[in-house]
Amino acid sequence: MNSQHSQSHFSASPEAMAFIQKEHRFLIGDQWLPASDGETLTVYNPANGEQITQVPAGKKEDMDRAVAMARQTFDDSDWSRVKPVDRQKRLWDFADLIEKNARLLAEIESIDNGKSVVIAEHVDIRLAVDFLRYMAGFATKIEGRSVDVSVPFMPDAQFHGYTRREAVGVVGAIVAWNFPLLLACWKLGPALATGCTVVLKPAEETPLTALKLAELALEAGYPPGVVNVVTGIGHEAGAALSQHPDVDKLTFTGSTEVGKLIGKAAMNSMTRVTLELGGKSPTIVLPDADLETAVQGAANAIFFNHGQVCCAGSRLYVHKKHFENVVADISSIAENMTLGSGLNPDAHMGPLVSARQQERVCGYIEQGLQSGATITTGQYKADGPGFFVKPTVMTNVNHNDSVVKEEIFGPVLVAMPFDDIDEAVRIANDSQYGLGASIWSNNLSEVHRMIPRIKSGSVWVNCHTALDPALPFGGFKQSGLGREMGSDVIEHYTEVKSVLMSI
Repeated sequence: MNSQHSQSHFSASPEAMAFIQKEHRFLIGDQWLPASDGETLTVYNPANGEQITQVPAGKKEDMDRAVAMARQTFDDSDWSRVKPVDRQKRLWDFADLIEKNARLLAEIESIDNGKSVVIAEHVDIRLAVDFLRYMAGFATKIEGRSVDVSVPFMPDAQFHGYTRREAVGVVGAIVAWNFPLLLACWKLGPALATGCTVVLKPAEETPLTALKLAELALEAGYPPGVVNVVTGIGHEAGAALSQHPDVDKLTFTGSTEVGKLIGKAAMNSMTRVTLELGGKSPTIVLPDADLETAVQGAANAIFFNHGQVCCAGSRLYVHKKHFENVVADISSIAENMTLGSGLNPDAHMGPLVSARQQERVCGYIEQGLQSGATITTGQYKADGPGFFVKPTVMTNVNHNDSVVKEEIFGPVLVAMPFDDIDEAVRIANDSQYGLGASIWSNNLSEVHRMIPRIKSGSVWVNCHTALDPALPFGGFKQSGLGREMGSDVIEHYTEVKSVLMSI
């Protein structure tokens, strides 16, 4: 049976539709403004391809104004003197408002992005709320240290030395379209906890929850200019933000190609930068794995969020004695998944975010077929309106094929057998990326020996893409620079100042 495509009509709440369909403005300070030239961007519903609203198409002039407001607020307003305990409380209030509006935000996200409203509410928003509360605790725990110094060339003098951690300043945050609200909160949390100000540029495909977050930030009591949100196209508004000389720190989540451009722009002005980029994560099934658990886990690793996950388990390596059975079972799961609107509670998978992304994913599948690959899941193209691609499993691939080497960012799994552990490690590491990896095994001694050999920022054992606010997330190699989440993220939003006093 092929994957089913259900296009029954499901509607959002009147509150969600009222927000989506209103005349949108972006937020600079406490003013809701159109683009300086009045231009707008059209926002589409990926489930049917129809226009749902328009948002301002911000340009350089708009970004200049937003950065200037963030700079003035950081340098001259009371925000720079807010006590840590007050930053903590305000971040808790912000998290509470997001939690209170969870269903509304989930419906907006589902219509804007295409993802399941259930996943949006219980994964994306739950993680965002928990992360903001976790970050709130760090507002009162940003510490320096005292240092017993010698200053050897002044042996008769005495000194008192210590360090301070201070907010880095104005943060330019650019986020991708696959987890719009969650990624925005990953940027806002540490910035607000440390006392920075923020200019947030959401992806042009999915700007709506960022605008709602801006409303909630004002409602939570953040002073004007602390949180600014400017919508626009990446090569216009995003480029203006990444190149702005008055931005102290850039944080970006998105493709490696765009990340490299932002990194180069940051280096021109020595702007601090963190980049959470692409991946081509391996899922490794060892001979002693619980196969039922591994099959379901490997399927979830690639088909969750329609495969639009930077650390999706898009490369499946299975020991040769289980390869055919595992591939057959995952293919069966894929063939029986129901496609449909994210508002449909019975749909297992929604659409891709845009027509462009649908074309990209299908293009990769066609390249694989031209190179001799085999599809075990039947037809990959979905009938009807919307930007759907059916979950696809490919075998008989060559390790140098583009479907194996390059990030597809869709529900496409390439599967290959291996003979032994050394081969599994070698082919898992044979990638320009190093964001995530999972190992499926009941032999924990073997797993512990493998973990140091896997070149990846995260290694999951008998699970995949399990995230927690306390654990840092980021990549090796071309999967990025720096880390999101965990205590490590605080370092990226602060500068260390050394103080030496003659006493």
